[in-house]
This record gives sequence, structure tokens and C-alpha cells, in this order.
Amino acid sequence: MNRRELLQGGAAAVSAFLPAPQRATTGNLSGISIDVLRVPDLVRIFTGTTADTTSVLQARGGRWSGSGVDLTYNVEQGRGVLTLDAQGVRLRRVHLRWNGTISERLTVLGDAWERSYGDLAWLPMQAERVLPWYCLVQDGAETHGFGVETGASAFAFWQVDTNGISLWLDTRNGGNGVALKARSLVLATVVTMQSLPGANAHQTAQALCRRMAPKVVLPKKRGKYSLGALYGSNDWYYAYGKNSPEGILRDAEVIREVAPSGAARPFTVIDDGYQDPKRFPGMQRLAEDIRRREVNPGIWVRPLRAPSTAASSWLLPGSRFGRHQERAKELAYDPTVPDARRAALDVVREAGAWGYDLIKHDFTTYELLGQWGNEMGPSPTVDGWSFHDETKTNAEIIREFYRDIRTAAGEDRIVIGCNTVGHLSAGLFDAQRTGDDVSGRTWERTRRMGVNTLAFRLPQHGIFFAIDADCIPITKDIPWNLTEQWLRVVAATGSVLLISPEPGTVGPEQKRAIREAFAQCAAQQTHSEPADWQASRTPTDWTSGSDHKRYDWLTEEGASPFPA
Repeated sequence: MNRRELLQGGAAAVSAFLPAPQRATTGNLSGISIDVLRVPDLVRIFTGTTADTTSVLQARGGRWSGSGVDLTYNVEQGRGVLTLDAQGVRLRRVHLRWNGTISERLTVLGDAWERSYGDLAWLPMQAERVLPWYCLVQDGAETHGFGVETGASAFAFWQVDTNGISLWLDTRNGGNGVALKARSLVLATVVTMQSLPGANAHQTAQALCRRMAPKVVLPKKRGKYSLGALYGSNDWYYAYGKNSPEGILRDAEVIREVAPSGAARPFTVIDDGYQDPKRFPGMQRLAEDIRRREVNPGIWVRPLRAPSTAASSWLLPGSRFGRHQERAKELAYDPTVPDARRAALDVVREAGAWGYDLIKHDFTTYELLGQWGNEMGPSPTVDGWSFHDETKTNAEIIREFYRDIRTAAGEDRIVIGCNTVGHLSAGLFDAQRTGDDVSGRTWERTRRMGVNTLAFRLPQHGIFFAIDADCIPITKDIPWNLTEQWLRVVAATGSVLLISPEPGTVGPEQKRAIREAFAQCAAQQTHSEPADWQASRTPTDWTSGSDHKRYDWLTEEGASPFPA
């Protein structure tokens, strides 16, 4: 079971090609330039309010014009800046195409729109495959990458096929064309990365992430809290919303007992369920009680969720859910309405006023765009709806809302995003839940979701934010030998480490393993990475320097063929 099911009632750059007009076929990547930093061979735009009208723009050097749109592509210092003017035109999408002949023997990896869903993988070339934000290609010896800088003003994805490379930029407002009016907008900045001498594919992916985040400077501390070691507890995977103050304080006591002495204090994070005042009569008092146990208090919030009493003019339209109209009963604020924005941010401010110094916010992508990341494909939202303010792109609206969450939380508090767009939150949030929910009831879900996101989004760790591959559920339903492996591999990467300890499951053996994992996390000296990620969606061979650790993620009966 995951959070969505519970809350819904169960429910290149690499071009292996030579610059046009030449079309020489190459069998590998050696000696091939990264050619998306040249003038594209084709630029198309898609205009209209709710449906596409397609136009091919006419090129004049690095400038394209037509149908009321001007687009420039200026390449300086190894970066290609795409700038748009579209006065009087509702712009929906921009498509850029670089032609060339690319070896079909390459394997390809992309990122995900928001969280991943156990689906990240190096795969043979698929012409129709959507590769959000960035892409890496590999020939068995070298790895190259291309992407757009973090903080872009459009949702961007790549395609790679034997005849060339495409970059798509979704500029819509909601599901309709954006009305930029007189604004000139930098849509995206294209960057590339060639294989570094002696670097493996994982290290090249890290280098590409650094190039995509030139303006991101991650702080070492938030107030008195070190960001180098984020560890502790979260109650979701044993309570699933049926939590209590007594259970939260029990978690804090368990965490205090196993936390390394002299290191940064751990956190106890209260998850969903505390909104019931009969069970939780005093949230400020509970934060104080956690702190008295020498543990830092944290809390989960859902800021865009609106009550049934909210003014209809403050709400996002139910039409954003498309065919999933049963979801429309979940009301959400439109952050482009000033009063609605304040109401959403008041949820964050309230958590801070109660005394919670780690704020984890959730559900914003789903509530803003009406889809989960694994439903988006080439279109992050459905057609036919708009935000109240129709002059900004979805990417701009989301980035601005994230910036306001950061401000509302305050610079001294830690902010973790969940169901948030990593490429738009980089540099704003301290940590990011990078994969869909694991499970305290079904190991198969943790194997698929947790291991996959840890391996394939680890290159972003410490560059965009600290990655959070989700909790380590310690429950009666999951065999300890599997849980212990999941605990150890997360600790070895130095990423966010939160356990979810069911009452009666943490005995001496568990305490010893948790204590070792927390100490490893707190030491901030671990750099494990997946060695076999090019061959498996759930890597088993993890390395730290010359040291190899092997994990066995399968149960005796093997992997389940059914949805997890």
C-alpha cells in the first residue's frame, strides 16, 4: 500500500553524429562532438489555447521567427540559451531538432518528471521514449550526457533516435497555451557533458548534474542543524495515518537510544494523521516533548490541500484531472490567486510556529498538474484548463511556489520536498524524496521503488539537494534480513536515512544495526554507488572505492510479476 492508495480510499547530447550537413555513420562515441550546441536543423512551435496549431519557424542564423513568435539560441561558454518572445500568441510547445546519424547500439538513460516509479533504467534506444530534463548515452566504453539547467521556465524532455536528437519544451499554463504578452522569457539553458578520463557512467552522470546546476549552492547548515547528516524516524510505514502522540514519543526514545553520541541530533518526523485534534490536542506541546528527548522535531504537511469551506475562486479546476474525475473531490488551492497562495503558505508557517524545524511537504505536483509522474509521458498535464494567472508557464508557477515555501519555512528550517519536481526545486529544498513510496507491508514495493530511485538518482545527491530514497520500514510484515540490507545500502550512500519502527520490532539485533547505520550516516564519509546499474533496475553490486558490497533483494519466491 502507498500513500496515494490510502488517501484515495484504495484507489547529447551526445551525439554520435557529425555536424549537418554531413551525415557520417559512427559505430561508437569515441571522438564524437556533443553537437546540440549548434544551430538546430528544425524548430517547430505549437500554438493555440486548448489544441495545437503547428508552425515551422524560419531560421536566420541563431534566430527563428514566424506566427508571432521569435526564438533565439545563443551559445556561449559551452551553454546554449533559448530565449522566447511570443506577443499576442498562446504558445504551447517548442520542438528543436538536430539531425545526424546515431548508432543504434547505444543504451540510453533519462530522468523523471518528479519522483521516479521504479522505472528508471539504461535501455536500448527507443525513438519515442520521453527523457525528462536530461539524458545520458553509453556505448559500453564512454558515456555522454545532455540536459537543461535546473530552474528552467519550461518542462523539458529529450528524444534520441538513429536520425537525430530532439528537445521538447512544454510552455503551457495549466493545459492551455501560455499568454506571455510582452515578456521575453529564457525558456531553458542547454548543457552537455562528455565522458571524463577514467570516469565511469555514474561519475559522468554526477558531472552532468553539476553542470546543470551552476547556480545551486547547498548550505552546510540550516540554523543549528547540519545538512550533511539527515537521519532519524518517520511513523508512516507502520502507522499509515493512525499515529498518536504516544507512538511519536516512543519513536523519539528509540532514536535517541541508537543515535551516535557527539554527532548531530536525529529527527523524529510526524507524518499524516496528526490533524485529528482528538488524537493530537497540542502540536506545539508535542514538539517540545520530542525536543526534551534530545531529538529534533519534524512534520509532514500538504500545503495545497484546501478545505470544503474554501472559496471556489481560490481553487484549481477539477478539469485538470482529465478522465480521472473521481480525483476532483480533492480540492486544492490555485497558488496564482494571492489569497489562496497565502492560505497554502500559512500551513508551512503554522508548522514552524509550532516549533517543527524540519518540514516535509507533499502532493504539490499532483495537486497542481492533476497527474502522478508515471502518468505524464510527454505531457505533464492534460489539455483544456488554466491557472487563474495565465501569463506564466507551469514551470514558472511551480518554481515560484517552491521559492515561497522556502521563504515561509524560514532559512533556519530544513525543507524536504515529496512529489515535487527535482529540476525546479534544486537549490531551494534541502532534500528531495526522489522515488515513489516504499512499503511497510510488501517488500516487493521497497525493492522496486526504493532501490531503483537510490541507484538512478544518486548522481543528484549533494548537487541538487540531498536525496531521500524513502524510509526503512521496520515492521512485522517485512523479513529483517531484507530490511537490514535496505538500511545498510541507504546508510552507505550518505543520503537521507529515516527509519519507520513498528512497536515490538526493534530488539537488540535491530538496535545494533540501526546504531551502526546512523553512525555511518553521521560520519558523512560514505560514497557508495551502484556498480551494476547499467545491467539492472535494482542494482545488487555497490562500491565505495575498491570495496564491493553485494545485496540480495529477492525473496525465496523471486520477484512478483504483479503490480506492487
